[in-house]
Amino acid sequence: MPLFSLTQFFSAMPQGMRVIGLDPGTKRIGVALSDVNRQIASPYTTLHRGRLHRNAAEIKAIADEEGAAGLIIGLPLGPDGKFVPAAQSARDWAHAISTATGLPATMHDETYTTSTVLSHMLAANLSRASRSDMADRLAAAQILQEALDLSKQGKGGAAPLDPPLGPKGPRTQ
Repeated sequence: MPLFSLTQFFSAMPQGMRVIGLDPGTKRIGVALSDVNRQIASPYTTLHRGRLHRNAAEIKAIADEEGAAGLIIGLPLGPDGKFVPAAQSARDWAHAISTATGLPATMHDETYTTSTVLSHMLAANLSRASRSDMADRLAAAQILQEALDLSKQGKGGAAPLDPPLGPKGPRTQ
């Protein structure tokens, strides 16, 4: 399934359906959920990263249970906003998870989200155990909230996803 620009993604979303935000890491996947009006992102859960088919089944079950119609997945761009190897890996995973779940997906820049969340958690004096448990889903919520805010402003999101991308780069019309 192709990835869509943020503008295309939101214009294709049915009214009253939620959106899932994902922060895929090497060990865990942070999951966040929007409200039905797609105004507010809330942390939802953290999944253990495993085999694609198992993670896809878990994400699809959340989508079915919560009435979500699409995925916004974190894209780890370099500090200069350019694609780095981790971004290509995340994009490949986004294609695979979108295809496996049957849910349309877009990606949004996740640069510094986890470190920002961790610094807020440290400032709040949360224990290491609490930080570990909450960091990924809070980062997913931040990614999702930024994408929701951009959609409200009528902005299309990161340039690397305009136009839609195929598995190996921009698709030509």
